[in-house]
Amino acid sequence: MQKYPISFKQTLSRAFCLSATTLCLCLSNNAWALFSDDDARKAILDLRRTMTATQLELQSQIERLKADNAELRGKVENLEKQGEDMTSSQKTYYQDLDSRLGNFEPRTVTIEGVSGIIQPSEKKAYDDALKAFQAGSLKKADEGFSAFAKKYPTSPYLPLALFWSGNSKYANKDYKGAIAQLQDLIKRYPTHPRIPGAMLTLGNAQLESGNKATAKKTFSEIVSKYPDTETAKEAQQLIAATK
Repeated sequence: MQKYPISFKQTLSRAFCLSATTLCLCLSNNAWALFSDDDARKAILDLRRTMTATQLELQSQIERLKADNAELRGKVENLEKQGEDMTSSQKTYYQDLDSRLGNFEPRTVTIEGVSGIIQPSEKKAYDDALKAFQAGSLKKADEGFSAFAKKYPTSPYLPLALFWSGNSKYANKDYKGAIAQLQDLIKRYPTHPRIPGAMLTLGNAQLESGNKATAKKTFSEIVSKYPDTETAKEAQQLIAATK
């Protein structure tokens, strides 16, 4: 079979077909590339929406947890407050109970430096006499303090009972009784804090009884034993009045 040389026309035709085929392939590849970009963009947008929804859900959960935590904290604080109130209430209850029991039981007390055991009735007897004195019922007060001294001779309130009894007698112008009562107090309790005042009333009772020399001696003793005190200043003024 005889082969003929390929003509220029055939060559050109083949070249054209090859170019067309190449162009079609290129166009096909570009279309595929465009399709892939759209899918990628869609996937990214979907991912963003998913992430946004997840973030919103997480934020919502966080807010709920915060609210739950605040509610729990409030409940804990309320329970703590109730516990404190209960503790305070129990403390008050037991203090009140101790106080009530103390009203029915003997107690050891120290009254102006004098210690001893007192009975509930003993404290009431002293308080009643003192209230009478403060109210100006001097006779009733004197009777109360005198009865107290006889009934409770070892009471830690006894020095005070003798002191107020002496002052009640003096106020009632029972100078002789006041002198005897106050001298007894000074003799039995020479270091008691009420002694300077008792001596001042004693001196006044002696002065009112007309015994100026004895009164002056009592006042001078106050100045000597208790210098730089208000009682000593009053005694010094009374010394001047006895001249």
